Parts: sequence; structure tokens; C-alpha cells
Amino acid sequence: MTPPAASLNFLVKARPQKQFTKPTKLHTDTIIAMLGYAEIVVAFFCLFLLLWRWRWNKHSPVINWPLFGMLPGLLQNASQVPDFATRLLKHYGGTWEFKGPWFTNMDFVITADPANIHHILSKNFSNYQKGPKFREIFDPLGDGIFTSDSDSWRFQRKLIQSMIKNKKFELFLEKVSRGKVESALIPILDHVSSNGIEVDLQDVFQGYTFDNVCFMVLGFDPNCLSIDFPQVAHAKAFDQIEQSILFRHIQPESCWKLQRWFQIGEEKKLSSAWKIFDQFVYQCISSKREQLSRSKTQKMKVEEEKFDLLTACIEQDDEGGEMNGSTKSTKFLRDMAFSLIAAGRDTISSGLTWFIWLVATHPSVEAKIIEEMKEHLVVNNEIMLGIDEVSKLVYLHAAICESLRLFPPVPFEHLCAIDSDVLPSGHRIDPSTRMLYCPYAMGRMESMWGEDCLEFKPERWISEKGRIVQIPSYKFIAFNAGPRTCLGKDMAFIQMKIVASTIIWNYRVQVVVGHPVLPRVSIVLHMKHGLKVRVTRKAH
Repeated sequence: MTPPAASLNFLVKARPQKQFTKPTKLHTDTIIAMLGYAEIVVAFFCLFLLLWRWRWNKHSPVINWPLFGMLPGLLQNASQVPDFATRLLKHYGGTWEFKGPWFTNMDFVITADPANIHHILSKNFSNYQKGPKFREIFDPLGDGIFTSDSDSWRFQRKLIQSMIKNKKFELFLEKVSRGKVESALIPILDHVSSNGIEVDLQDVFQGYTFDNVCFMVLGFDPNCLSIDFPQVAHAKAFDQIEQSILFRHIQPESCWKLQRWFQIGEEKKLSSAWKIFDQFVYQCISSKREQLSRSKTQKMKVEEEKFDLLTACIEQDDEGGEMNGSTKSTKFLRDMAFSLIAAGRDTISSGLTWFIWLVATHPSVEAKIIEEMKEHLVVNNEIMLGIDEVSKLVYLHAAICESLRLFPPVPFEHLCAIDSDVLPSGHRIDPSTRMLYCPYAMGRMESMWGEDCLEFKPERWISEKGRIVQIPSYKFIAFNAGPRTCLGKDMAFIQMKIVASTIIWNYRVQVVVGHPVLPRVSIVLHMKHGLKVRVTRKAH
């Protein structure tokens, strides 16, 4: 075989001498050496990656790759993020530091440690806020209560709390919840029962809660829940907004901002959906103001059964006082309404979906709920579904809590540190660090709930005296904790109890054989494939 150097000399001699300078043996050897060094560098880099992978495989369920950080592992488990996070948090003792790709600012600390959560949400509450990054990701919500901090947040919380504690609104809540059950939910379930067809209960609950929350917040019923399941434009737009915000969580910031700049991909869909939903909300605000103006001119009082939150907000502002005209802004009303709709629609529908599935697959739990209903709700073989009546159902309340422990509607929450801090677990937190806490993982920790933590056992919530066991909010975090504890907690329980009691008393629910039940990757913990069931009317 001809040596490489000789081969090069032959090529050079075959060409005109005036165009090329004959390489010396030193030059040729240098080229060969450089090629050899490149091969060595590549081989060394490959070996380094293999050793790095081996080292992290040996000690950790996720690899911190050079340049790419832990993002490849996250993307590899993107279809099961809540369970992936649970495994990691168990492995790391409850708190884990995620390292994103270099120069992407995707690092964060995630925890399921009750001591850390108590510290973040209560003891050192002033140091942890939503922050500018959160507001940017959730910018469709505007400056509502979920994205605001400090004085703005305190003002809105006080305002909303005063409205939902109003006796007129409590009566309105009961009327709307029962009315939608009687006028829409029961007819739909009777229809699918009599025709022996399958129905996706997740879609049913989505329609129920969207109608309810729009009526309670805006005083307008979109009538999404009907036998033909109509495609309502603003309801569909709301779903798209939620999906697009999810994409902002799983993409590098530069990617979705680039899409937003050029109005392409998911950001283009978001802009279109945002515009549609805003038109709906602004139209409702305009109509409500006209209605109240006419009532005021005619010196008529708003009927108690029609006292929605938008009405309460405008009327409270008209009374003056501390509000000082702040709520007269249409933008303020829009942001408040958007946040309240977001809070009351998907969270309650998610909670109902997982709860009905758990009860349908646990006959003994269903039997105990029915026995309790017979004792407290049934009069002349009919159930009474008022707020006072459902508040007596201790076992049902326990079963709902147990369902929310295992499948919290919001699987992840996040905040941002203002100043440096040290968590009770010993982890150091730098200023501007993104902090995530994981309610989904917390419900699956043996250290908190025992070895049977994955079992659906409502009994764990009931004391020997037959009362609900009071679990600290930083351990049972489905409704948040500390100053940001969910204001709508009682409202959520009332709606869930009314719907659940109606279904459990009147129908036998059977999950379609072979139907997969898995969490969907979303901001709210929906079922990936819905909840396909067959329902049969019970004879009482």
C-alpha cells in the first residue's frame, strides 16, 4: 500500500508546478498529526460523555448532561411529568434542583417537603412572589389575583373575599349549581342511559363547570352543557389559551418568544384565542353595566338569585369607601373575571372527573356514600341538595379530600424568590430562583401518608369520633396554604358534593372496558383520554 505522504507527492506532480508548492515531508506529517489529534479529541469527548452518563446513571434517575443539562431527561419523560417528578423527589428526599441547558435560564428548585412548603408559603411568605417571569408566561390573565403580588394582590383578595362571603352570592351559588344539575346534567345522563351509549364524563364536567363559572362570575350562561355538546367559540378559545400556556412551560423562553414575535405556531393560536375570549368577557361587562345602570335609574334592586360576582364588584365600587373607584376600570374587571373563570372551571371539573372514576372503581366506597346519603339527604325517596344538607355528608367530604390528595387539580405551583434564603431542608436559594412545589408528589409520599399512600382510603380523613381530621394545609396542599390559600375552597366542595351526590344516587357508572386512565400533561390535571363510561339509571 502506498504511504499517505507518497500519495500526496504523486498528486502534486500531476498538476502544473507553477500553481502549487510541493509540500515538504514536515508539512505532510503535520497534517497527518492534526488529523490524528482530532480523532483523539473526538474519542476523548465520546468517552467523557459515556463516563458522565455512567456516573449519573449510577447515582441519579436523571442525567445532568454537559451543555444540555437535565432537559433531555425531562423531554424523555414529557408524557408522564407528574410521576417523573414524584420519582425524582422521592429519590432526592423531597427536594431537587433542576439544571436546564446552559445559558437558557431554565434552572429551578422543586420540592414536596412539607417543612419547605410551610416555610415558602407561610413563614417566609414575603420573600416568595409570582414574579415577572410568571406574569409573562400567564400574560392572558392580565393583572388578576393569580399573577399579581404585594398591594395589588392584597387589594384583590380582600375584594373577592368580601364578595363571595355576601349572603346574596351564597344563595346565588346554590341556585346556579342545583339549577344546572336539574336542567342539563340529569337530562344528558338520562339520555345516554336510555340509549345505552358511551359518554365522556370529563367533557360533561367541563361543560357543567364552564356554564356555572361564567354564570356566577359574569351573570351569563353559555349553555355549553347540552345533549348535542355544541362547540362554543369562547369555551374552545379558553381551552386553547390553557394549552398554549403549557407550551410556554416546556419550551425555552427564546423559542416561544420568537414564535410570538413572528406570530407563528402555538403563539399564533394563543393570540387568536385570546382575542375571542376577550371579546366575550368585554361584551359581558358592557351588558352588565348597562343592566345595572337601567336598574339604578328605575330604582330597582338586583334580585338575590341573580347576584353574580361582576355585579357585586361593580355595586361595591359604587358604594365608595376603600375601593376608591379602582374597580371601575374595564381592564380591572376583565382581569378579575378571567382569573375567577380560570380558577373555577378546570379545577372543579378535574376534581369531579378523578373522583367519579375512583368511586366507580371502588364499590365499597360508593356503598358507604349511599348509606350516608340515605341518612341525611333522602326525604320521600328524593334527595335534598341544598348547601346545608350536603354539609352533613362527612364520608363524602372525606372521599373528595382523598381524591384531591391523589389527584390535585393543579399538579405544580411555582413562585420566585426575591432575596437569598435557606430552606429547612438545607437547600440554598439565590435571588430570582424559580421555586416549584408539587402537590401531586406530596400525595404519594410514604413519609407523609404511610405505606398505603397510593390507596384510595377515605377513612384516613375520619377521626374516631366520626369527624373530619384536620390536616395541615402545607401537607394537604390541593387548596394552597398560607396567605394564598384558595378563597373558593368552600365553593368547590359545595359544587362537587352536589354533582357527586346526584350521580352516585341516581346512576350506576361503569368505566368502559379497556379505557386507559392516565394524567394528561397540562397545567390542570385532566385525564389524557377523557373518562369514557356507560351510565345506568338506578331504580329507587
